[in-house]
Amino acid sequence: MVEYRIDRRSGVATYVQIVQQTKQALRLGLLEPGDKLPTAREVVEATAINPNTVLKAYRELEREGLVEARRGLGTFVRKALGTAAPADSPLRAELDAWAGRARAAGLGREDADALFASVLDTHFPKEDQ
Repeated sequence: MVEYRIDRRSGVATYVQIVQQTKQALRLGLLEPGDKLPTAREVVEATAINPNTVLKAYRELEREGLVEARRGLGTFVRKALGTAAPADSPLRAELDAWAGRARAAGLGREDADALFASVLDTHFPKEDQ
């Protein structure tokens, strides 16, 4: 089951963070079709956010066709996303090592994020999307 982590300082709306984290879990294979998302109550207890925020995120995911709400049962994943490498792939290990080296070199999270984004932009131009 996915565990949401809310960054209140990010400037990104809380419901958007839930949507993004759910999509990331789908891309990494941490969530698969048929899996149940945490209930709004479980998310509220873990993150101390408003239940309506969770429901808004789940409605957005449902609108995108990624999940479906089943009355009285919960919210379930309908489909996977992309063909991303699984969370335990060698690529993840390489990226983990790179992030460790970046931190050891004195880069902060935002610096590493900017560097990584610039490399991604080189290899995955916007017009390819």
